[in-house]
Amino acid sequence: MWRKLFVVLLCGIAGWSAIAGPARAQPVDLLLILAVDASGSVDNDEWALQMKGYEDAWRDPEVHRAIATAGRHRALAVTFVQWSGYGHQLQTIGWTRVASAQDANAFADLIAGTGRQIWGGGTSLSGIIDYAVPLFESSPFRGERKVLDISGDGANRNSRPADQARDEAVAKDVTINGLPILGSEAGLDRWYQANVVGGPGGFMVVAESFQSFGRAIRNKLIREIAALE
Repeated sequence: MWRKLFVVLLCGIAGWSAIAGPARAQPVDLLLILAVDASGSVDNDEWALQMKGYEDAWRDPEVHRAIATAGRHRALAVTFVQWSGYGHQLQTIGWTRVASAQDANAFADLIAGTGRQIWGGGTSLSGIIDYAVPLFESSPFRGERKVLDISGDGANRNSRPADQARDEAVAKDVTINGLPILGSEAGLDRWYQANVVGGPGGFMVVAESFQSFGRAIRNKLIREIAALE
């Protein structure tokens, strides 16, 4: 009798855990992965321009206004990834909830304190897509939208075709937005549009150079957050 009661009790606890576990995930309007190019074509000065652009964007009052007004929860969760060739990706800032100007400024501080972890290794857009998609599932937050934001200055150089990885990600309800940085490859914006951008509401913002990257990422971030309305 006691053995049967113990088994029933264990099953009840397991069933409660299965129900309660997912319910503990904090809801947000958007899960956002920011993927920044650290390939060999990006020198240290260009890397610094990218990071300063991201930092300034999160401190921008217009970004703060978008966070405060968009979506049901008025909150998003964001993580930061450095990438280059296939197998060369690293999540350097974990999932972070942003629901206020103070949160956004704190995330900007994290970006400012994050050094470059990848140097060289080629350019693989399919690699960063394949790496990023599972990160959505590992997030401690539950998002109504999943967006992968990829910036880079080159087309796919190794591994499988980028559009193949893109299509598989889109099939898992991931939207991919692109930010091609022009200057080193002709037609990179057209290539991004055809092979990287995808999913509901997917779009592209072009940076004419690394010097204009900051303005481009600011505009892109506002549009990504405002799309929640």
